[in-house]
Amino acid sequence: MLPRLTQARAPLTREVDVLDEHGRPQRISIPAERDLTVYVDKRELVTLMTLGAHPEWLVLGYLRNQRLVRSVEEVESVSVDWEVSSAAVKTRSGIDQIEERTSRRVVTTGCGQGSVFGALMDDVASLRLPPAVLDQATLYAILEAIRRQESTYKSAGSVHGCALFRGAQMLLFVEDVGRHNAIDTIAGWMWMNGLAAEQAREDQPFVFYTTGRLTSEMVIKSAQMGVSIVVSRSGTTQMGQEIAQQLGLCTVGRALNRRFICYTGSDRLRWQPELATAPA
Repeated sequence: MLPRLTQARAPLTREVDVLDEHGRPQRISIPAERDLTVYVDKRELVTLMTLGAHPEWLVLGYLRNQRLVRSVEEVESVSVDWEVSSAAVKTRSGIDQIEERTSRRVVTTGCGQGSVFGALMDDVASLRLPPAVLDQATLYAILEAIRRQESTYKSAGSVHGCALFRGAQMLLFVEDVGRHNAIDTIAGWMWMNGLAAEQAREDQPFVFYTTGRLTSEMVIKSAQMGVSIVVSRSGTTQMGQEIAQQLGLCTVGRALNRRFICYTGSDRLRWQPELATAPA
């Protein structure tokens, strides 16, 4: 049985008065960052800084990617109340050894210096990715879809965008103040919609796109979601590359227009180099 969710979507931007380089007043939009404290069975767990686009999916994805909850059916409800900036998670039978499992934290590279629980790093060896092949033409179609996507970034800036594709089809686009929130939101959405990696054909795999860099945590979270191919407008880090190599995950960075760099997992790309010089 799926959990009950509120629909507590918050406004993504707010208008403020500013001065431009000539000292002239203007009214512009900026992202509406807000805090959301997560309680699990009345126990305070973490405070997330978020736009508030899909807070219930964000909370579910956070619990999933931290490996605190193994199945979405373990969660009875997620109730978000912006008046008190809280998300109350009620599980069906509690989280086993939650004190011990949340005691070791690792400060992440995420915006706002978030933290993940140390067990996230311990589970890498157990992750197995599904077969997946992405041809270069589909990669370019993904980049074009992102270019055309209406976004808070285009109107207000200062946010990260992430998207989930199945082949060239965009399934979900999410923006938040941090890329970790965006990927967690996608993970929560996949859970609620029963999407598993094996539901995508080998030649139409799930592909995760992010505007942010591919750090170790982003690579691990992608793998936990069963995604074998990750594309970034930015680059990767040493640990991100090493973990991707260990997992056999394809990481593509500096991806913009017809240009990109494949850092790892090149065997998952069906190369069509003649397209790189073709008109967009």
